[in-house]
Formats: sequence, C-alpha cells, structure tokens
Amino acid sequence: MTTTADRFHATADRFRATADRFRAAVDTRDPAALDDLFAEDIRFYSPVKFTPFEGKPAVLRLFGVLLRTFEDFRYIGDHSGTSHTTADGASAPSVVLLFRAKAGGREIHGVDLLHFDDDGRIKEFTVMVRPQSAVHALGEAVLAGLTAEGM
Repeated sequence: MTTTADRFHATADRFRATADRFRAAVDTRDPAALDDLFAEDIRFYSPVKFTPFEGKPAVLRLFGVLLRTFEDFRYIGDHSGTSHTTADGASAPSVVLLFRAKAGGREIHGVDLLHFDDDGRIKEFTVMVRPQSAVHALGEAVLAGLTAEGM
C-alpha cells in the first residue's frame, strides 16, 4: 500500500532530480541542457530588472548571457520544501540553491529559488543577491551581455 508519505517522497525526489540536473548544467556551463528543465511559460525574476523575463525562449537566451557573465560561479548549498509562487500564489515544491560568484570584480552571495510545476519542470525562478554593490556590478555586466545579444 502506497502511503501519503511515500507519494510525498517520490514527488520530492522528482523535483530534487530536476534541481540536480539544473546544477549540473550550470556547473558545466551547458545552456542546451537547460531546455527540458524549464516549463514553456517559465518566469524568471532578476535582481536587476523589475519585470520578469517570461517564456522559455527568453529565459534560455538570458541563461546564455548569465553563464558567460558570472565568474567563479559555484553552488555551496541547498534547501528544499514548498513555497508560494509569485505568479499565482499557489503553493509549489521548491528548492533554494545558495551560490557564490563574481561579476565585475565583485564577490556575490546569492540564492536561486526554483519553483516546479506538476511535471517537475522549473516554472518560476527567482534570483536574489547581495551586497548592493554586487547587484550594481551584476546589473551592468548582464545589461552589456543582453545588449550584445539584442535582447
């Protein structure tokens, strides 16, 4: 007999597997590996832009820029659970990935908050970074990359 706890752990394992595949794609700087991890209607909330990037094509192009912009990017920890999404306020499985990186010569401390849809794909992605000087350096570097990409 399958219990509620068994179903919860099987579901949590599926989201954890997506998060692990995402980390591997970032670690190897492989934007093509991100394609099947993102929902078609993904929303990406950036610390340097008020409105989100929306849709898989835009977010994939953004990740191409981000993977070239960050220096010495590394994940240093993670937490998983559930949280409310920004788009619809629904509770969704989520993973928080803690990272360190450099951009524009500034050390960045940050978190990536990943929310998952029912199929295990990332439907919402929020990035938060500190300190403020790093946010400015990151914003300038990302803007230059986006401009070069015609975004």
